[in-house]
This record gives sequence, C-alpha cells and structure tokens, in this order.
Amino acid sequence: MISDRFPRLRVAHLPTPLEPLDRLSALLGGPRIWIKRDDCTGLATGGNKVRKLEFLLADALRAKADVVITTGAVQSNHVRQTAAFCAKLGLELVALLEDRGANDPTFKRSGNLFLDRLFAAQTRIVPAGTDMRALSTTTAEELRAAGRRPYVIPTGGSNSIGALGYVEAAAELLDQAAAMNLTIDEIVHPTGSGGTQAGLLLGLAARKHLVPVLGVSVGKPRQELEAIVLAIAQETAANALPEVTVDPQTVHVDSDYVGDGYGLSTEAMAEAVKLVARCEGLLLDPVYTGKAMAGLIARIRAGRHAASRNIVFWHTGGSAGLFAYPAALGLTAEAEETGTAALGAP
Repeated sequence: MISDRFPRLRVAHLPTPLEPLDRLSALLGGPRIWIKRDDCTGLATGGNKVRKLEFLLADALRAKADVVITTGAVQSNHVRQTAAFCAKLGLELVALLEDRGANDPTFKRSGNLFLDRLFAAQTRIVPAGTDMRALSTTTAEELRAAGRRPYVIPTGGSNSIGALGYVEAAAELLDQAAAMNLTIDEIVHPTGSGGTQAGLLLGLAARKHLVPVLGVSVGKPRQELEAIVLAIAQETAANALPEVTVDPQTVHVDSDYVGDGYGLSTEAMAEAVKLVARCEGLLLDPVYTGKAMAGLIARIRAGRHAASRNIVFWHTGGSAGLFAYPAALGLTAEAEETGTAALGAP
C-alpha cells in the first residue's frame, strides 16, 4: 500500500459508504446510479480533501512546519478542511482566498468562509485573477523572513503528494465493489484542480482495472484540465508507482456544464441539487457536485448510458457551501414566503 511508504495522518472516516440511488435512477430512467459518499469523511462536514490532506499535512510535519499556506476561492471546500485539519494539529493556517463566485450578500460571511474563520484560519481575500501561486510564494518568503517555517499546499491539495489519497481511494472503491459483486461501468466526479481525478486514474491503473473515469469540470476548459490531470498523474506515478503508466487516452474531462465560470450558478446545477435532495435526502453543493451531477443527468437524458450500466457518482462533499447560495437555489426567505403563500392558495 502507498501508505506503507509515505507518511500519513489517518483522520478520515474510511471506507466511505457506497450506496445505490434507486429513486433518482428510476426517475431518470437510465442506468443504476451509485454514490461514493466522500461527504462522509468526517472532518469539518466531510469531503474529499481530507484524503489528500492526510498525506500533505503528514509531509508538513515531517518538514517541521509551524504554519501552512494554501489557496482557493472564497467558498473553497479545500480551505475549509485544511483549516480544520490544521486546528486539529495545532498548526496555523494562512488561507489566501481569490474573490470568485456568487454576487450575493451572504457569500462572504457564511458557508465555508464562516467555518474557515471558526477554525481560526487567517483569511486574506484577494481580487479575482490574482496569481495565487506567486502570492503563495511571496507569502512563504515573508514568513521565512520572520523566522517561521511555512509549508505551502497548492489549490485543492492537488500535487503528487495529495493525489496519493485518491490512489488509495481507488483501491477502496474496487474492494467495496468486489465485496458487493458490483461491476462498475463508469465513475463520474467533479474535477477542478485535477488531483482527485489523477489519483483515481493512477490507482485504477495500479490495480489493472481500467474503469472509465469522467471528470466534469467546474471551471477550466476540457483540454487544459485534461493536461493538468495527466501531468499530476504522471508525476505521482514517477514518485510513488514508477512501474505504473497512466495512458493519456484514459483522461476524460467534460467541460460543458461550467456555465459562466467557477462558482457561478447554473439552472442545471440548481435542478440537480434540489432533485438529489428531494429524491434521496442527500446534500450536494453548488460549486462542485451540483454541476457534476447536472452533467451526469444531462448525459443520461441524452441517452448516453444504457439502463443495464452501473455508474458511480463520487460525492466530494461541500454541503457547507449551500448556505452561501440561497438565491441560486431559489430558497431565499422571500422565495420561501412566496412559495408558502402559493401552497396555501385555493
């Protein structure tokens, strides 16, 4: 196992459940949809990033860091889980947040940002378009000059260390499927910074189990993101599994469901979030899983999946972000009052 050769801090609640979404599957009339519940990883409302952080923050402790720097958007799921993990370890976190997302009065005082501050992260919001990698570098230099020992984690925790978490996750899923006698025909998940998809592809290749993996982009164009995923997968393989090759032909991204940009809501996302909540009692999020599920729903409605297939949707968490997007979901107080009045009408 990878974890036998690389330092790891075991915090996540693993394995996460693998469950059928039978009511949603029946409603859509397509394949049987299964959900891999990485919203149940346990740390700070759950999510996929803790799998990466188990390796990244173990490496930070190995390097004797006393402060962590990371980047993300204002409502970053990654920053929220990093803040919680750092609090658990007694490490300071400097969170550099790019001002991207909804133009909503609640956006900068609720959801993930509220939790970042609850976990005592030092948050710094910078304009959209800021070079976040360069900002991380200069922030680290300033901290070193002050006698600190910073450790920089890239956006999304997506590098050859963080991706190890999803190399392990791929093996976890295959073991669960085998125990259930389940043949998985495709894995669908949201992809943003590329590390989750890179780790899954490498982990599946390591087991010689080439289940197709589709990453539904939440921001970047298809070709750009496919190149990022492949680069992370190849770097991770070189560092951890040099005997394994990731075929570039297995890297697939669909960027048709981004809408106007990262963190900006779409009607399809809102429909998907509400549909899953009302059919299955499950919470998706507006930035990642909502758009990815919107993509899966659209592909099913277009007849791209036979009814006999088993599709695993990988839930990467993020439900805390819902509280920053009430208007996008039509669930503001005003909308609720209007809806209540309409229901009570004769």
